[in-house]
Amino acid sequence: MIKRHANTWRVLLFSMICPACVAPATHVDEEAASHGFERRTVWGTGFLHRIYLNHMKDRSGNLHVYIEGDGLPWLLPDQVSPDPTPRTPLMLQLMAQDKAPSIYLGRPCYFGLAQTPPCNSWWWTNGRFAPEVVDSMAAVLIRLMSTRKNTTLVLIGHSGGGALAMLLATRPINVKAVVTVAGNLDTEAWIRQHHYSDLTGSLNPALMAELDKHIIQLHFQGGDDQNIPPALASRFAARQPRACFKVYPELDHRNGWEEKWPEILQMLSGFSSPPCPEQNPGR
Repeated sequence: MIKRHANTWRVLLFSMICPACVAPATHVDEEAASHGFERRTVWGTGFLHRIYLNHMKDRSGNLHVYIEGDGLPWLLPDQVSPDPTPRTPLMLQLMAQDKAPSIYLGRPCYFGLAQTPPCNSWWWTNGRFAPEVVDSMAAVLIRLMSTRKNTTLVLIGHSGGGALAMLLATRPINVKAVVTVAGNLDTEAWIRQHHYSDLTGSLNPALMAELDKHIIQLHFQGGDDQNIPPALASRFAARQPRACFKVYPELDHRNGWEEKWPEILQMLSGFSSPPCPEQNPGR
């Protein structure tokens, strides 16, 4: 009882010091609307997904798919969050700089959908990278691509969204490139690094087969990233064909990427077979 009472007070204190966290989906909706993004709710395979569309009337070139990190799966080490929606949607902010056709692809149960069946907290804790999650997100992309002819996908993911981008690239969805930003590319190594509990039921990108050699990979890490140190991603990149790896020494897990994004977008503009951004390719 004492522990439960203490947890209750900690959650109340968290809500008091972080008022924007009370309705995170509303906050994301408002930010998306401020950029002129179109909001939709679509079915995958068994899950609903919230997506936001940007410049989709332009049907030329590649389609950029932005995938957010894990958000807030836990309020506290022993307290599961009732809503994993990110409080600061970094990838939404990065997409706002993108002039290419792009979508912000929500994960199952995120962005106000945590109470929709079959959602429960397993899908944003242990099962956050489960095959069912990847399959449902792939189904959304297949549906969107059915209305766009001769379009290829550039998957762009931050943190846990980087893991999902790599896993999605194994699906038959016409992927041209994968871009990860502080990507969690070896979840088992990340768990060992922080002494977290195992993500039982989830896939680990580090254990998947090499991506097709025609899929370009760009992996970006912050040199001051204490959550996912560059060494974790560099070991992953070294095992992948056509994988380029670049470290920005001054950046950490979240901060500074908005300032670097124009430079990264320039690398993506119209590429067919880009050189590695620096002399540190994965292979």
